[in-house]
Amino acid sequence: MSDNSAYWKANVLLVLFCLTIWFIVSYLFGIILVEPLNNIRLGGYKLGFWFAQQGSIYTFVLLIFFYAWRMNALDRKFNVHEE
Repeated sequence: MSDNSAYWKANVLLVLFCLTIWFIVSYLFGIILVEPLNNIRLGGYKLGFWFAQQGSIYTFVLLIFFYAWRMNALDRKFNVHEE
């Protein structure tokens, strides 16, 4: 496998990983599983409500930083980083 296709494959896998985590937190926890999660309290709020209102946003921001960190590592590994 050439370096370009290996780099692209690693990039796509990272994007799919981040999208999967975001889907689980925002759609599953915030919409589909909201009723079972509402039986748990977090800081006085129902956990399902928290995921729908704040948790998915916090997760999205963390995923942005995680993606940037991992892409920098991939760029260095495949020697395509900026000087």
